[in-house]
Amino acid sequence: MQLSVIIPTYNPDVARLQQTLLALKKQSLPADEWELVIIDNNSTNNFEQQINLGWHPAAKIVREIKQGLTYTRLKGFNESTGDLTVMVDDDNILDADYLEKALNIFGQNPKMGAIGGKSIPLFETTPPEWLSEFYGSLALRNLGDEPIIAMWNNEYPNAAPIGAGMAIRREAITSYIKKIASGNNNISDRTGHSLSSGGDNDMVLEILKSGWQVGYFPELMLQHIIPAQRMEADYLARLLNNTNKSWVQLLQSHDINPWQQVTKAGALLRKTKAWFTYKAWKSKPDYIKWQGACGTFDGLASFPHK
Repeated sequence: MQLSVIIPTYNPDVARLQQTLLALKKQSLPADEWELVIIDNNSTNNFEQQINLGWHPAAKIVREIKQGLTYTRLKGFNESTGDLTVMVDDDNILDADYLEKALNIFGQNPKMGAIGGKSIPLFETTPPEWLSEFYGSLALRNLGDEPIIAMWNNEYPNAAPIGAGMAIRREAITSYIKKIASGNNNISDRTGHSLSSGGDNDMVLEILKSGWQVGYFPELMLQHIIPAQRMEADYLARLLNNTNKSWVQLLQSHDINPWQQVTKAGALLRKTKAWFTYKAWKSKPDYIKWQGACGTFDGLASFPHK
C-alpha cells in the first residue's frame, strides 16, 4: 500500500465526519491505492453505526483505549501499512486531488519528511470580524502560493506543516514513534477537554532533527470546518492559554526555548501586568490575547530552564 489516511476521532460530530469521508470518497487517487484507518479514542456516541465505509476496499475502525490525541495517532501509525501517511482530522474536507498531489510531492522530493499546505476555513455560521487574528490557533493557514522548504536550524520553521492534512513519510517518523512508545514523552496534547496541542509540533521537530526536510506546498488544499462554538471568545481564550503553555513546554523539551524560566510568583506578577498591557477588559480579542500571554507565563513557570 502506497499511502494510508488516518483519522483520529473522539465523539465526533457525525455530520462533519460524513463530510470528511465524502471528500475522501471523491479522491482522484484510486481507493485501491490507499487505505483508510479511523482510530476511535473511546467514543461513546456510537458514530461507527452511523457511517458507511463500504465504498472503500481497505477501510477499518480500530480503538485506542489510552486517552489522548498523541496515543490515538500512534495507534494509527501502528495499524497502517502505507509508506506515506496523511493525517486527517474529523472536520477536514480534502480537495479531490489532495492524496494524489501528496504522493507526487514525496516522489519528487526524496529528502522530504513531512508536508502540508493550505487550510481554509469553512464557517458554519458568520464569524466575528476580529476572528482572523486567531486563524493560526484554529489550524487555519495560508502562506501564499509558493512552496517553502525548511531543514533543521535549531528553531521551529514557519514552513512546518500543521496537523490538519499533514502528510508524513513513514521512514521519517521512526524516532517520534519510538519516543512515544517508550513513554519518554512529556508533551501536552489534546486529551478529553484539554486544548493543549504540542503533538503536531513535536512530530515535526523529531522529523527535522532526524535529518529530513519539511515543506509547505500550496497545491495541497483542505477546508477546515469551524463551528460556532469555536468562534466564541471563552473557547478561544482557553485555546490560546492551553496551546501557548504547551508550546513553551515543547520548545523546552527540545532545548530551543528562547525565554528564561520564571517562578510561579513571577508568573502571577506578569499576568497582572499583562492584564493592563493588553487592556484585557476592553474587547474580546484583547481578553483572548491576555489569556494567551497567561498560558506562556504558566509554561515558563512549569519547569526550570535547562
